[in-house]
Amino acid sequence: MGRLEGKVALVTGSTAGCGEASARRFAAEGARVVVTGRNRDRGERIVAEIRAGGGEARFLRADIGVEAEVEALVAGTVAAYGGLDVLVNNASPTELQRGAARVDGPVTRLSTQDMENLWRGALYGYFFACRFGIAAMIEGGRGGSVVNISSTVSVAGVEGADAYTAAKGAINATTRSMAVEYAPYGIRVNAILLGLILTSDTARNLVADPQAGELLRTRHLTRFGEPEDIANAVLFLASDESAFITGSELRADGGVTINSKFPAARMHGRTDT
Repeated sequence: MGRLEGKVALVTGSTAGCGEASARRFAAEGARVVVTGRNRDRGERIVAEIRAGGGEARFLRADIGVEAEVEALVAGTVAAYGGLDVLVNNASPTELQRGAARVDGPVTRLSTQDMENLWRGALYGYFFACRFGIAAMIEGGRGGSVVNISSTVSVAGVEGADAYTAAKGAINATTRSMAVEYAPYGIRVNAILLGLILTSDTARNLVADPQAGELLRTRHLTRFGEPEDIANAVLFLASDESAFITGSELRADGGVTINSKFPAARMHGRTDT
């Protein structure tokens, strides 16, 4: 019997990276999984592969930054599978955090519109999903688990990521408050703080660079992270194995933030979730 047998799980941003790895792992552990994101082709492909492997999943398209689409996403999940037991808030506007479309930076250079655009996906989307997802869990009457994917930038200062850092810090704080708020309903809320996870070409090119890669290897006490590492952590917090845990912040960063000899600095915030 799988560790999520009989559970219904919604994983936002699950058409790539850590979200995809989590959705696949959930299905392998017996959950009925809703895969969601903005890329329908990728989502449908992942669902087809999950089903081919004997799992149960379906794709529902949604932009996590659009409130009405998130409301419809949760309603569609409940309609499809009869309830909601696990909500993983993973989606984040990575195109606004790095690369050519990057809008983040020092607060003195950020426009109000840039901050709003980044927060809509990186923060407001989490609130939307929690608002409708937790309401569905309460309506279902069987408790649930919410796992918020945050970042170690929320606890370690970095350069050039003030809007993203603010969003992730807010997620940590509201993880704690929601854990208290919804405990009477049997709903647990936890966060995972991601460090460097090799989910993109940007991250892989960085570690392949002789100088930057050597610095990063020195800072990590273990190794660089892979999406499957995060899927393992998410699975634990989603499952009944963590029934005693709520309001926690699990750091999945290879030990970078506790390595006082090489504190988090310039490159960290540009390569995580």
